[in-house]
Amino acid sequence: MSDAAPALLIVLITILFPPVGVAMVAGCGFDLFVNICLTILGYFPGHIHAFYLEYVYFDRRDRARRGELTGQQAPGVYSDRVQSGGLRQQGYGTL
Repeated sequence: MSDAAPALLIVLITILFPPVGVAMVAGCGFDLFVNICLTILGYFPGHIHAFYLEYVYFDRRDRARRGELTGQQAPGVYSDRVQSGGLRQQGYGTL
């Protein structure tokens, strides 16, 4: 299966209901709360926010795989998962 297939699936889900796409990328957190509020305020603002988060997520994931990821935070993104492209941070902890 290609890497484009999951991205395409998330985009199609986001077109129908933006908060579900955000939950798939960012998880349950402040980004999801913001997207739900924006979707309630209007369908279009929820889409803009959701597609921005998805763009940052997939861009960061691809850059991290190529070893190009910098430590700069993307503005307006609160999820560590999106900021790191879904890759786990190296550190100590339990498995």
